[in-house]
Amino acid sequence: MFGNWNWGIFLEQAPFGNTTYLGWLWAGAQVTVALSVCAWIIAFVLGSLFGILRTVPNRFLSAIGTLYVALFRNVPLIVQFFIWYLLVPELLPTSIGDWFKGDLDPNVQFFVTSICCLGVFTGARVCEQVRTGIQSLPRGQKSAALALGLTLPQAYRHVMLPNAYRIIIPPLTSEMLNMVKNSAVASTIGLIELSAQASKLLDYSGYAYESFLAITIAYVIINIVVMRLMKLVEKKTRLPGTFGG
Repeated sequence: MFGNWNWGIFLEQAPFGNTTYLGWLWAGAQVTVALSVCAWIIAFVLGSLFGILRTVPNRFLSAIGTLYVALFRNVPLIVQFFIWYLLVPELLPTSIGDWFKGDLDPNVQFFVTSICCLGVFTGARVCEQVRTGIQSLPRGQKSAALALGLTLPQAYRHVMLPNAYRIIIPPLTSEMLNMVKNSAVASTIGLIELSAQASKLLDYSGYAYESFLAITIAYVIINIVVMRLMKLVEKKTRLPGTFGG
């Protein structure tokens, strides 16, 4: 079986697109990276916001954060992709919905939908990481900040959140790695990312082992880069004398 592998297939001309099969995989990798980066920005912002809400001394705000987590963590990701793609445009104002469904390029539709879905889904997981990081801080930090005259938002911004983020860098790294892997689910609504490109390569070339081994290596390389970058962030933000320092 191993002797019949044809690694030269990646350098052969693809049937369309004026590129090689390797070019297809490279294009898919670019989409995967772009999707992961954009979705992570949304996930980090939403996760931080709702993570803070879950720790504030206000039952109503805390309930909003709890509802967000319960809703988006307990529904399978593939179901959420189809809800965002099929249902959400119908809930938008008619003019916006018609523009999104009719005038926007389909590839842009798939990409925007995937960003929103993956970002909101991962944001619910980041929310729990942020909540845990804040609650793991000594209570004296919050009390000292308030005693110095800081308001509660200022205490979160200048004291609690910076220290909480330093603590949760390792679990945030895991969430980033999961996001890269979960991006493959976007192919179910039509986004041509890395895994979809491998399936297309298989359909047109017939080389299954080469196709999927190639994207396995690609995902490993992407995740290694993510881990190295987050390791660098952890090293640069480490404070001597603190947890993890």
